[in-house]
Amino acid sequence: MNSPNETLGATSRCLLGLYFLVPGISKVTAFEANAAYMDLHGMAFVPFFLVVTLVLQIGGGLFLIIGYKVRLTALMFAAMTLVINIVMHDFWNVYEGLSQAQETQNFVKNLAIMAGLLLLGSVQGEQPFSLDKRLSQQSS
Repeated sequence: MNSPNETLGATSRCLLGLYFLVPGISKVTAFEANAAYMDLHGMAFVPFFLVVTLVLQIGGGLFLIIGYKVRLTALMFAAMTLVINIVMHDFWNVYEGLSQAQETQNFVKNLAIMAGLLLLGSVQGEQPFSLDKRLSQQSS
């Protein structure tokens, strides 16, 4: 029988995975709109970084949900979230057509997401209900 902490941990991991998976998919379906948003923030090589971001969000989101390479994926997402916060949610700059209040809210929200990712990345060993744990048991 699994403990409530194991269930909560797995649920949290899956929710964080979903948080990245859904926007990754939306970047595919609304590629041009996302490219325009990135361009508005002065990003260079927008198509390249947009494709990299959507691949990482979709792949990494799935990795967290199934529990594969959880620690590495969580730490990668924490670093990516920090970069996105600084470049894309730079509330200290004013852009025509963007709300400073909305960018501030996104910035602070992302700090909370990053905290959850750092906490997830700090866990040593395989997580309950994860592919990592299953693979570890099979190799033993």
